Amino acid sequence: MSKKYPLPYFLIDVVAAEKYARWLSAKATAHVKRDRKHRPDITREEYKMRIHEAVIRSDGKDAYTGEALDWSLLSTWDNDKAKEQGSRYKSEFALLPSVDHVSERRGPTDFTICSWRTNDAKNDLSVEDFIHLCEKVIKHMR
Repeated sequence: MSKKYPLPYFLIDVVAAEKYARWLSAKATAHVKRDRKHRPDITREEYKMRIHEAVIRSDGKDAYTGEALDWSLLSTWDNDKAKEQGSRYKSEFALLPSVDHVSERRGPTDFTICSWRTNDAKNDLSVEDFIHLCEKVIKHMR
């Protein structure tokens, strides 16, 4: 187990420490690649630290809905099954933990953890715009 990025208590007996470490590293790499053109000074290590901190703050739950995330789904996505089964397969991953940016791309970056479903719905909206959209949906549907 990594001393620098220890397995959060809520992942013990849910996800192997090695699997969490690989996931954390992969997410940091992907986000650095995404943000590099706007923030050339960022480092993978910085993002890894910030994502790990976001995981700890999450307490295992979606930051926007409060739902318990299904951490056992980490690194289980199968592209072939996804092509074969389409949206039915994707729906099985609704509560897959996902890393969401909560800051502007040009400014300091911070992250939060939410479900894949929530992150997909939020897309590139700011937190405020996402909440406003959700309020509109609720108001319209009542």
